[in-house]
Amino acid sequence: MKCGKPVRHAQQEYCHDCVQTQHYFDKGAALWIHKEPVNMSIYQYKFHGQRWFGKYYAREMAERYGSVLMKWKPDMILPIPLHRAKLRKRGYNQAAIVSKELGRLMEIPVNMKIFKRVRMTNPLKNLNPAQRKKNLRKAFAVADGGRKKLAGKTILLVDDIYTTGSTMDEAAKTLKNAGVEKVFYLTISIGQGY
Repeated sequence: MKCGKPVRHAQQEYCHDCVQTQHYFDKGAALWIHKEPVNMSIYQYKFHGQRWFGKYYAREMAERYGSVLMKWKPDMILPIPLHRAKLRKRGYNQAAIVSKELGRLMEIPVNMKIFKRVRMTNPLKNLNPAQRKKNLRKAFAVADGGRKKLAGKTILLVDDIYTTGSTMDEAAKTLKNAGVEKVFYLTISIGQGY
């Protein structure tokens, strides 16, 4: 009902993480569960330059979640930003590629400059939920002059993987502190809710 993770029983509305955590985002969804072959696809996309995968993921998002996006009515799509050092090393932001294509397909404006990662963070994959939250604290910021453009808006965040929600929560918290009304998200994959 909140993050989009599958749950073990049909009568369950919230996954274990959502029961334990007060999220800052309003709602989210993902294309697939983060397991074979999806996890390998994302790995190739992020670390082996398979940029064209991004357009495929965006088309799948538009097809599966187009009607949901019509209900959410986002004013703008923002990719989860990479720190400039990581962007320089990787050469591209995988969330930005998906965002641009999704925005084009759904005719939703995409802004690549208004939201940025201002603090280098450690990779999250080996951290527990508490360590993830601490690691991401104050990692994001709204660019100068961005508050006016964001005030009262509904934002769609796009990223590759949703695990515990720490990244989405910190991003949503930063955006809502800047005056954003609602924050939704779409990701390529998501962890299991049990």
